[in-house]
Amino acid sequence: MKQLLSLTTLLLLSAFNAAAQDVYSCRNATFRFFSSAPMEDIEATTKQGVSAINVKTKTVYFKVPINTFQFRKKLMQEHFNENYLESEKYPFAEFKGKVLDEVDLTKDGSYPVTVEGALNIHGVTKNYREKGTLTVKGGKINASAKFNVRVADHNIKIPTLVIKNIAEVVEVTVNADYQPVK
Repeated sequence: MKQLLSLTTLLLLSAFNAAAQDVYSCRNATFRFFSSAPMEDIEATTKQGVSAINVKTKTVYFKVPINTFQFRKKLMQEHFNENYLESEKYPFAEFKGKVLDEVDLTKDGSYPVTVEGALNIHGVTKNYREKGTLTVKGGKINASAKFNVRVADHNIKIPTLVIKNIAEVVEVTVNADYQPVK
């Protein structure tokens, strides 16, 4: 799995078509989602996402293997992979977008940004425009964002029997530490 993600990242980076110093990558991006519902809260995290950012073109890419999300309860993890996200059929979530703001990512600082792009989850692609923060320090970049995803927008079916256990809108948090590609 890691080899596939690394290969994907390398292919993506070559598609950026830029000098190496313009491209930064992250091989352990953290993704967390949180569902607050009347019966119980559901939370899962993975640190196995990959990402790349081109500081010149401001192109951003994220990819995360669905089956790497870890839950408190094994049964939740099983249901998530088998019934809801169908991770065998749809193994990855993927985002391709662009930073819309004029920021100089070669200079240290914390920059609030808006990112717009296409998020594919469960085989359904939807456009998003979300706020985030890019922090540059010592030649390294950190990206962080928190946004909401409506499960119905990605054709994720929640059976009526458990509708009170799973929220219709899930909060997603992303954090990635980038290194320059050499």
